[in-house]
Amino acid sequence: MPRPTAAQLAYGSATVVVSTIAMLLLSQTSTGLGVAVISAAALALGLLVALTVPHPRRRGRHAARTGARGGAGAPAGREGASGAARVPEPRTAPAEHPVHH
Repeated sequence: MPRPTAAQLAYGSATVVVSTIAMLLLSQTSTGLGVAVISAAALALGLLVALTVPHPRRRGRHAARTGARGGAGAPAGREGASGAARVPEPRTAPAEHPVHH
């Protein structure tokens, strides 16, 4: 099972806290059993919210590898002798390279 992201933890925790307070205020229960039932329901709701938060898409080096494997949709002539697609080097601004004369 993958680790939860920060967004999943934040949304799930906020849901548990807010829904617990709202249900306790709306039900006006004062018994221990009522508080326990409301707390369990809020925890289940928070877990549901945390699991339904969409995962971020992978970016960077891993996405470049999976997207540039070639195949039927790959343009011809972009592969080298090793069969791997060439990825262009990132460019830097001329100001980053000092000029030595």
